[in-house]
Amino acid sequence: MDDVLASKALVIGRCGVDIYPLQVGLPLEDVQTFGKFLGGSAINVAVACARYGHRVAGLSGVGDDPFGRFVIKELERLGVDASHMVVNSKFNTPVTFCEIFPPDDFPLYFYREPSTPDLEVSVADLPADLDTYKLLWLTVGGLSAEPSRSAHLAAAKTPRPGGLTILDLDYRPYFWPSEEVARGEIGNLLEYVDVAIGNKEECRVAVNETDPERAADALLDRGVKVAIVKQGLVGTLAKTREERVFVPATRVDVINGLGAGDAFGGAVCHGLLENWDLDRIIAFASGAGAIVASRLECSTAMPYENEVDELLATHPEIVQNTQKEKR
Repeated sequence: MDDVLASKALVIGRCGVDIYPLQVGLPLEDVQTFGKFLGGSAINVAVACARYGHRVAGLSGVGDDPFGRFVIKELERLGVDASHMVVNSKFNTPVTFCEIFPPDDFPLYFYREPSTPDLEVSVADLPADLDTYKLLWLTVGGLSAEPSRSAHLAAAKTPRPGGLTILDLDYRPYFWPSEEVARGEIGNLLEYVDVAIGNKEECRVAVNETDPERAADALLDRGVKVAIVKQGLVGTLAKTREERVFVPATRVDVINGLGAGDAFGGAVCHGLLENWDLDRIIAFASGAGAIVASRLECSTAMPYENEVDELLATHPEIVQNTQKEKR
């Protein structure tokens, strides 16, 4: 692949506006002040990837409204190519509220009815030069409705010589009629995926396994080349056919854990684009996730590479306790 395109990434999936309380530890009915932030899991990953200096474009939908204009302006400000964003005059840009009860309780409230612009992205909206992207990021949420489902499948099936396709197993029950339906749609996509990332619950929905080792093996059996199973404060397991890596979690004081997974994903993209070894990728991603968990917002909380390196330097036990073995 041309060196000019070597770090070119396309992220497809959910975007919107996060309305987060600026008062921690209060239920929404008692909160008086809120902050407005660019949000949506996939778009957070795009911002994270851009923070590491990569050329990254976001493909999603926004409404023809003030919040939609805010999303596009923020993407551009944060270094993400917004030229493929689709403006939809039929549906409003979605907003998401959360409550913040550290260290591990962050209820989300989605306002996405009857549909949202990101789920209206179609095959016709895919970039004409899709085959030139080194990395493609897709999400399980994008499979929950048409025409987004068909767009995700078409993107994954598009030949991209030397390219990598990553699937975020980000399962949100709110978006699906049942786990069985979700498992079927995920199964239809997995054979076109190179890297799958999910926590134990998301792996259970995807491949009906909760044990991290069995879940990773089940993903590999479905054709995935790298299976990454996040286990919260325990750490992260990553497997290929030839290698097994386990990296313990990077511990921090948590403020808001909602963006940690997106930071992890963006860091995995960075490591893959830089051709790092698997253990280095997972350790770096764990550190990136920890940094964002220690901050309030998601997209604008994404760290720069030097911040992650500095955090990991203060936790030498991460490298010391990392398990790496050939299979």
